[in-house]
Amino acid sequence: MKVGFIGTGSMGTMLIESLLDSKALLQEDIRIINRTPSKAEALKNEYPAIAIASSIEEVARTSEVLFLCVKPPEMPEVLKELAPLLEPTQTVISITSPVSVEALDSELPCKTARIIPSILNRASSGSTLISYGRRCKKADKERLRELVAFISEPLEIEENITRVSSDIVSCGPAFFSYLAQRFIDGAVNETEITREDATTLATSMLIGLGKLLEEGHYTLPALQQRVCVPGGITGVGIAVLEEELGDGFDELFKKTHEKFAAEKKKLTCEFTYG
Repeated sequence: MKVGFIGTGSMGTMLIESLLDSKALLQEDIRIINRTPSKAEALKNEYPAIAIASSIEEVARTSEVLFLCVKPPEMPEVLKELAPLLEPTQTVISITSPVSVEALDSELPCKTARIIPSILNRASSGSTLISYGRRCKKADKERLRELVAFISEPLEIEENITRVSSDIVSCGPAFFSYLAQRFIDGAVNETEITREDATTLATSMLIGLGKLLEEGHYTLPALQQRVCVPGGITGVGIAVLEEELGDGFDELFKKTHEKFAAEKKKLTCEFTYG
């Protein structure tokens, strides 16, 4: 299967690396292009058999499946350039959450889908969110699910939960790594532990926590109950978190949804279906 990638920024590169390292794709089956040539060249230095296209037309004409890994503001222009180049048998996959499959279907003459990857996919872990366009047949859906399954747990979602699902799956690692970093900062600021030791201990703890949950030993509430002995030290810490965090996560989801809605509204004005 010949696969093209338009955009080799952070997420595009992560997706290519994950699919190659998991053996889902072969280097020689991939053709890439990026508006900053040095980023595409850096990827080719790591995977020499990857081909760098000289134009969007080249990568479009030679790909059975084409991934669009560009930022939301760039998407309308890219779709307009692609539309006359594509055939109905091809499949275009966007990784941009504010662009719905309805928008993709309205702008392109081929099969479409949207996947929202996670940085966890780099370790063949986590979930990848999938939404299918109306032209995708059962075989197309199965092929995409099989591809994504090499690096993650595929999860089909409806448009109405796109943002919250993306917050949890795709943005969540950044949110929780921020909390972990602040956890480490607090330990270093208030005690004699070194940053190196605190980081090592916190990292080990997070990996172990993930394994406990993955293996089904505890649910999140059960784990808290098990560790937090009444009147103990953990309880004091939990009380601080309850007081300091308050409705912080409610506000987080509120703000991400507001940003998502603003981006989607702006893009809708540029699509024919809107």
